[in-house]
Amino acid sequence: MHQRLSRAAVLLIALFAGVLSAGEPAKILFFTKSARFEHSVIKRNGDAPSYAEKILDELGAKHNFKITTTKDGGIFTAENLAKYDAIMFYTSGDLLKPAKDGSPPMTAEGKQLLFDTVKNGKPFIAVHNALATFDKSTDKVDPYIEMIGGESIGHGAQQKARNLCVDAKFPGCEKLGEGFELMEEWYSIKNFSKDVHVILVQDPKGMNGGLYIRPPYPATWARMHGKGRVYATSLGHREDVWSNPLFQDILVGGIQWALGRVEADITPNIETVTPQYATLPSGK
Repeated sequence: MHQRLSRAAVLLIALFAGVLSAGEPAKILFFTKSARFEHSVIKRNGDAPSYAEKILDELGAKHNFKITTTKDGGIFTAENLAKYDAIMFYTSGDLLKPAKDGSPPMTAEGKQLLFDTVKNGKPFIAVHNALATFDKSTDKVDPYIEMIGGESIGHGAQQKARNLCVDAKFPGCEKLGEGFELMEEWYSIKNFSKDVHVILVQDPKGMNGGLYIRPPYPATWARMHGKGRVYATSLGHREDVWSNPLFQDILVGGIQWALGRVEADITPNIETVTPQYATLPSGK
């Protein structure tokens, strides 16, 4: 009996680590349209995959998912979205406008379809400057920001800073302990949804730049948008971050949770772990 229980425990641990994922690879649409600045990690040289694409291909081979990358805003039709198990954004600016990278814009209908598709159960993953997408438009919070749960204010100079881990049980965060320090481009963030489950907290203590003169605030989180699982992380600007196993674990954990392959307690905790999250830098 003891031997059977041990085997069951091993299988359960493996399953919840995302090691066992039966069936065909999950198909993830990786949307990288840049209406503003195009980050180097998603910039292509001709038809060659970008740096982020190469990393995601490697991670997908290990964790049973496959990405399809596009910058074409015309992809957002019901027929196209039905082909994918999840949607991941690494985008910037107003995607309805012409892009500096030359990619076709989204349509207003396509944008609404995205919201409806996620609300009806399609997982959504927002990485780094996806938090700087459909931002800074008006005083009214854009529906996209409401969906992902937070909006970039901007960022200062790249610097070493610390993220505190407030949920080490969330998939991918089991090895983080109390947190970690990285050289990264760190967003200051506002307009948080009150129902987010915070996983990582930005500790602005000692950071350089006026945008960081504020109390700690969420940096990585999860929430539900209707029936859709939404995972957002501010990490992911630099190539050495993408190649860092720490970031890879955090990202893969979020992907696996979003896909419904692993479970997590995402009870809203923003008010308890970051009680002064709404206190913004002066003038912001």
